[in-house]
Amino acid sequence: MDNRSNQALIALRRILRVTELNARALARDSELTASQFLVLRYLDDNGPALPSAIASSIDLKRATVTVLVNQLEDAGLVTRRRDTEDRRRVWVEPTPAGQAARENSPDLLQNRFEHGFDNLQEWEQSMVIAALERVAALLDAEELEAAPVLDTGDLDRNVADPES
Repeated sequence: MDNRSNQALIALRRILRVTELNARALARDSELTASQFLVLRYLDDNGPALPSAIASSIDLKRATVTVLVNQLEDAGLVTRRRDTEDRRRVWVEPTPAGQAARENSPDLLQNRFEHGFDNLQEWEQSMVIAALERVAALLDAEELEAAPVLDTGDLDRNVADPES
């Protein structure tokens, strides 16, 4: 293996490692996964919402959001409320404990990435995207389904279940 391959692997390993460390810190400090945090952030920013709106906004599947809302509800961080006019519709809203959990959570690695990426020149952004897409292809990962969440493991896992 040549020096350039090693440099690339080291850079990949650093990305994987910082993602893992950030996920652990978030779980330790707030008992939330990055995906759960994103649901709480959406609700905090937008108020009560339908699960379909949450899924669409944070680019997750509706089934994944349903699992995340179930977990957050079990933890007392959100509640569900039936629409008074259309009983088929269910609104999700944060509880005071959910608002506190979001406020007391450490900054997501994803937020730092988005801030730094948004500050790059457009040509730099294009180069980063092209390079990352090429790396995904080299690893035969270009066909894997992935949401725009910087986290490791299943997106609908529960903090209490670290094996998933």
